[in-house]
Amino acid sequence: RLTELSRRKVAAFDFDGTLSRSDTLIPFLLRVTGRSRFAQIAAEVGVSGLRRNVDLRDRDAVKAEMIHRSMCGRREQDLQRLGNLYARDLLVNELNPTVLQRLEQHREAGHELLFVSASLIYYLEPLAQELGMTAVIAVEPSVEYGLLTGQMEFPNVRAEQKALRLRAWLGQPALGPMKNLELWSYGNSSGDHALLAMADHAYWLGKSSKMPKGAIMMSPSAAPFDTAEPAL
Repeated sequence: RLTELSRRKVAAFDFDGTLSRSDTLIPFLLRVTGRSRFAQIAAEVGVSGLRRNVDLRDRDAVKAEMIHRSMCGRREQDLQRLGNLYARDLLVNELNPTVLQRLEQHREAGHELLFVSASLIYYLEPLAQELGMTAVIAVEPSVEYGLLTGQMEFPNVRAEQKALRLRAWLGQPALGPMKNLELWSYGNSSGDHALLAMADHAYWLGKSSKMPKGAIMMSPSAAPFDTAEPAL
């Protein structure tokens, strides 16, 4: 029988609205396209969305269309350069100090740390490197011959996709209980509910009225992770 110390310990963090103070995708796309082109893209998606069979109520479809129009044909090295610069700005100006402190506690305890986010790898990967994190599960644009195709390698990392991608990364089955693992998860929106539901310790940073059952509200006075009550 495995002892408590031999269990794998992992902390998974959503990014937008959890570690970051606000949405980060739109500001990044603005940097990629410029304000004028971005406004044009937003108008095109809004006007032609239904004609292109894009349900404007479908966040995943709208996001895929925005990424396609913003990135198709661009050089990946340009996106990587912009992502590195954006990550520096986020590190200085946009991180929630309470969540950042919790992340540092996990790191100091030797836990594996990763982002599980619907944001883009281009700025999450350099940011994760700066923060001493283990891995990043995020939106990966498809690339051919150094150019972005406008498509995504995997479905949007949201809702059930967060749980599926994390289970795959952990080497756990797609369904059922996970073995030899203690998992902390942090999120703030309905897109994080599946991520929180699979955790032993689930922390919530969204509206209290939207907090899923079994989660703990994260606050500046929240107890350190090692003394927190486990979620169901």
